[in-house]
Parts: sequence; structure tokens; C-alpha cells
Amino acid sequence: MRIARFSIDGNVGFGIIEGEPADEGGQLVELIKGHPFGDFDRSGHKVPLSEVRLLAPVLPSKVVAAARNYSEHARELGNAVPEAPVVFFKPSTTVVGPGDPVPYPTFSQNVHYEAELAVVIGRMCSRVPRDRVSEVVLGYTCANDLTARDAQQAEGQWARAKGFDASCPLGPWVETDIDLDAAGDLAVMCTVNGEQRQLGRTSEMVHSITDLVVHISEAMTLLPGDVILTGTPAGVGPLTVGDEVAVTVERIGTLTNKVVKRD
Repeated sequence: MRIARFSIDGNVGFGIIEGEPADEGGQLVELIKGHPFGDFDRSGHKVPLSEVRLLAPVLPSKVVAAARNYSEHARELGNAVPEAPVVFFKPSTTVVGPGDPVPYPTFSQNVHYEAELAVVIGRMCSRVPRDRVSEVVLGYTCANDLTARDAQQAEGQWARAKGFDASCPLGPWVETDIDLDAAGDLAVMCTVNGEQRQLGRTSEMVHSITDLVVHISEAMTLLPGDVILTGTPAGVGPLTVGDEVAVTVERIGTLTNKVVKRD
């Protein structure tokens, strides 16, 4: 199912997305009682998707991202492909939802898009065995790992380059009806102002979703709602104020945000 987090009439809740945009009457959201990280009940109360505002589908305590996990992306930036997963953090303040503006950071003149498949953790876990990774994954969503490339290249640490406000759009919802094997071969695409810039498949990842969950959870406890970014295909490039950037992941949907000038 597709689980969304949304606001309506000043209230925030979770719901299940029903239907497709082309369906007569459009898509609907059925409100749920409870939250997706435990037992919940379907309320039976449905509203048109057009009447709600979609929010970031989760509010993670941390976003853990894999660097250079597509070999062609590593090479396009002149980097070696890592033998073991290399990960970094994006703070919770980077997370925004579909349709939210992305203010261009004042300290950078070279912000890049990076389309990615995001893994959403469904339960607290630590030192997850390889054969139990599927048990800790709630589902998957789209992500844009926005990066201040000039700061990344100039600074030894990536905290500012990867961690500036609104640099981790997530959404539009969490798709739970994708198993681990299927998630390992999904198309990932990025467009800017409608023009395709990236197109790859998760099967091209150097380190699989299982590899990443095992590697990360060996070092730290993952909490419900935490997000793992799995890397980006080749084709990254700069954004300017006014650009509309869209990330589409097969079987999930499209995440769209607009770059705006910071006040």
C-alpha cells in the first residue's frame, strides 16, 4: 500500500492512497487510526487527494546516505568506487516534502540534484542479519540528495554540503508493496524543468539495500522512520533558482520541488 503523511484543515495524519491519477474521480486518501509503525485501523473516511497537502512521509531521527554507490556516478566526479559502503548523515532539518520549496543556500553557487531510492525503516533494529533485512523495512520512497558541490569539494567534511536546510526532499509517500528483490531493480529518473537528466536502475548499485542495512545497523541503532538513501545514478548536475526538479522511482511515484531564492 501507499502510506502518506498529510495535513488537512490544520490537522496532520497518515492515510492510505487509493487509485491512480487517471482514475475517474482521481486518487483518494483513506485516513488511518494510529500510525504506520505499529498496528493501525482503516477509518473508512476518504477524501480526495487534491484536498490535502502531502507532507514528507516520515520525520526521521536521522537520514543515513550511501556515497558513490553507483560506479558511473563515482567516476563522473573523478572518485574511486568504494570497496565497502561509505555513508554520511543528513540531519532531520534537511527533510521536506513533495511540493515544498528548496531555498538555495547562500554559501553555495553550485547545488546539484541527486535522484535516489530511499529505504524507510519500520522498526527499531540493530546489527540486522542479512536474512532479516526485509523484516525491518517498512517500504520505499523517492529522495533528492541535494548537494552543495562546491562546499563538498572545498571542505573536508560534508556536513554543510549535504546538510543544509531542505536538502533532502522525500515523498510523495511510502510504498510498502515492494519486496526486497524487486527494490533491487527499479528505474530511478530525474528531470529538471521537464528535461531528463538522470536515468538508472537500482540494480546498478555497487552495494545492495541489504548490504547497506547490515553495514549501517552494525554501527548504530535504526529507529522507526529513519531513512537510508541508496546513492544516485550518473548524470548529476547544477540547479538554479526557479528550476523545478522531479525524482521518479518506478512503482513509487514522483517527487517534485522547486528551487527558490533564500529570503
